[in-house]
Amino acid sequence: MSIPERVRIVEVGPRDGLQNEPEEVTTDTKVALIDLLSAAGCSAVEAGSFVSPKWVPKMADSAQVFSRIDRRAGTAYPVLTPNMKGFENAMAVGATEVAIFGAASESFSQKNINCSIAESLARFRPVCEAAADQGVRVRGYISCVLGCPYEGRIEPDAVAQVAKQLYAMGCYEISLGDTIGVGTPAETRAMIDAVADQVPVKKLAGHFHDTYGQALANIWASLGRGIAVFDASIAGLGGCPYAKGATGNVATEDVVYSFERSGFSTGVDLDRLLEASAYISQALGRKPASRVANAMSARQN
Repeated sequence: MSIPERVRIVEVGPRDGLQNEPEEVTTDTKVALIDLLSAAGCSAVEAGSFVSPKWVPKMADSAQVFSRIDRRAGTAYPVLTPNMKGFENAMAVGATEVAIFGAASESFSQKNINCSIAESLARFRPVCEAAADQGVRVRGYISCVLGCPYEGRIEPDAVAQVAKQLYAMGCYEISLGDTIGVGTPAETRAMIDAVADQVPVKKLAGHFHDTYGQALANIWASLGRGIAVFDASIAGLGGCPYAKGATGNVATEDVVYSFERSGFSTGVDLDRLLEASAYISQALGRKPASRVANAMSARQN
């Protein structure tokens, strides 16, 4: 299997990261963060989540954020729209890419979005149909692809079956998420092999949390299986509220550093990315979870 020479990074910090942060983040801060990430060369930056404020209060200002960001040419700004109401609200502010979020675990689906996997897929179908009618791209997410806080290990075929249905609905890309960060490279390869039997590997992306320090190893294992798109979160923001001890997504700085130093192009300017990391870390009042950001800061001091 050929290994890609160029890697695409999907920056998920402003949505997937900040929605689980305990600190309050102002609309101004979110807008400034997204603009800094765009300026750093990120080709895709998650810009918000059009869900009920009752369930995700940290994303209640997504419409205001999306309306104020500097939408740069060549950068995608996907927003999460789990149902038709969310989709309609996203269209009202001019979104051109949306995301739907399912799970490979029945228990996690019930806890996270209060419905079964089958029910969640039924909710997504009209969103995908409406998006196709309006020329809007849809990205699919699958959580708990390597483990669940309630069910433990997830069988690769369970992931493959959800991925198959999302792809059939019209998702242009499907992000495979190790939501609680328990997976290893061997497990990652086995899961990807199962999914690739149902969905072309070029339509897959990796989304890894670093709870057990396996995220970068899993990313490289995925690259070896032909995956060239990876989600990452600036400063390592985020975490899973349903899993004790689950840390955030792998830090974007660490992913970019690893790829660029290894001869792979990401199109992201690491120095400007570190500026974004420092900005949001200062706003949250703590050091970034990124090892690269902390190492670079120590060298400068």
